[in-house]
Amino acid sequence: MTVGGGVLIGGRYRLLDVIGQGGMGRVWRGRDETLGREVAVKELLLPPGVDGAERELLVRRLLREARAGARLDHPGIVTVHDVVEHAGAPVIVMEYVRGRSLGAVLKADGPLPVARAAAIGEAVLRALRRAHDTGIVHRDLKPDNVLLTEDRVVITDFGIAHTADATTALTRTGAVLGTPAYMAPEQLLGRPADPANDL
Repeated sequence: MTVGGGVLIGGRYRLLDVIGQGGMGRVWRGRDETLGREVAVKELLLPPGVDGAERELLVRRLLREARAGARLDHPGIVTVHDVVEHAGAPVIVMEYVRGRSLGAVLKADGPLPVARAAAIGEAVLRALRRAHDTGIVHRDLKPDNVLLTEDRVVITDFGIAHTADATTALTRTGAVLGTPAYMAPEQLLGRPADPANDL
């Protein structure tokens, strides 16, 4: 599914402009017309040539992200507000976090002062503790998935999160999900997801 700016989805969320894009999704800054607030809207991007089985897998993965995010209530984890269907695929509506990713900050400003790096690390650890206590492992924690605001550090993109109670595999045999440069060796070897992978 691909949508354009200005489109109203779910009867209330207006897409305004693209704020991020990854291999599996595009994130829009949007407006909740019912409540009059900014939101982030993540749509599923299907690669060309995706067959029915692969499409179903990707849709289930996006729904898993929404469910994982909805279970987490912590100021250091982006809040999921809603999941709506548009053009036959689910779309996740989340809190809009006004700030920059840690990856963008590092690219623009270079290394952080030690005290700031430690404070960010401590905030990420608190958020991860909540996720892990809830039985959720992020599996793709990297600077681009950590958002920085004036007063918050927020983890986002639980797109490949693993839940301890997951009963179905959502990857193809031999597929590695995540960003290799930030993966634990155990994850690269295909071992079961564990909180240590995030740490």
